[in-house]
Amino acid sequence: MPVEKGQRLKLLKIWEILRQETDEAHPMSSVALLQRLEEIDIKCDRRTLYADIQALNESGYRIHCNRRKTNEYFVERREFSMAEIQILMDAVQAASFITKEKTEHLVDKIAELAGSRKAEAIKRNVVAFNTVKSPNEDIFGTVAIITQALECGKKIEYQYFDYDLDKHRVFRKGDKIYKVNPVATIFSDDKYYLLCYDDKHGNLAHYRIDRMANVKVSLEEITPSELSEVYAIQKHKRQLFGMFKGEECDVTFEADNSLIDTVLDKFGFDTHLSAVGEHTFRFTATVQISPVFLGWCCSFGEKLKVVGPERVSVQLIEFIVKAIEQYNCQK
Repeated sequence: MPVEKGQRLKLLKIWEILRQETDEAHPMSSVALLQRLEEIDIKCDRRTLYADIQALNESGYRIHCNRRKTNEYFVERREFSMAEIQILMDAVQAASFITKEKTEHLVDKIAELAGSRKAEAIKRNVVAFNTVKSPNEDIFGTVAIITQALECGKKIEYQYFDYDLDKHRVFRKGDKIYKVNPVATIFSDDKYYLLCYDDKHGNLAHYRIDRMANVKVSLEEITPSELSEVYAIQKHKRQLFGMFKGEECDVTFEADNSLIDTVLDKFGFDTHLSAVGEHTFRFTATVQISPVFLGWCCSFGEKLKVVGPERVSVQLIEFIVKAIEQYNCQK
């Protein structure tokens, strides 16, 4: 092996060993490090090891040294803190669109970001969520295609399906090929969606990524639209309930003060709140009227009331009456 190539490999392996196997609480002595190098057939001695560590530090690979009778080395800086790694692992566990097998694989990979010494410890702290996982193994490939289309400014084509009683895929509108302008991917209500617009209808739409099949990048360029602006996307997302579309409308509500946090979480801190009583406030929000929105209004009982426009109040009353009729509760 040429000396120059062997030297580069040695530096690389020193960095890999220290990055994976050490941290501030678990430094590695020079003796142990030399033994690890010998195990992979890389020759080194204490004098050259010191020079190698110095060369790595000068190149930006920060390796700390505890001065002892035999020096101890460790890598302190990590791309993610332990708290950040824990949050990422919990998010993967909770995401229903990621299959069970892929969840286990990703949790292992994320844990390794903490280094091999802490990886096992952090995985022991992971609690398995009681989340129903998607059976669709193609979702990561679909996301990769969407990302590719966004990068090269192309439309995408795909088929969209639901499941029947036998849990078989049933494609919507026969074998229709959807062709849309991708805008972004959105994580909402534990589901992963493609946000897009088509040239025919000229409005934003969203499709569950785990229900898309036979996805490919189109040869057609994306049609420029103001709908792809970040502000338009954020506004659209805030109006939706459960990602269900409907007629856009400004709705005024009266609510109990105990719902202030809920309202701000849903509609944002720019929502104007005004007191209408000692325990009640009023606010107006732009929403899309859908069954999920009407159900949301009902979920707070007497603590939330739609006060306008009247047609929305009428829709809400009809929604409630139909629900009561379904359970034969009318006298």
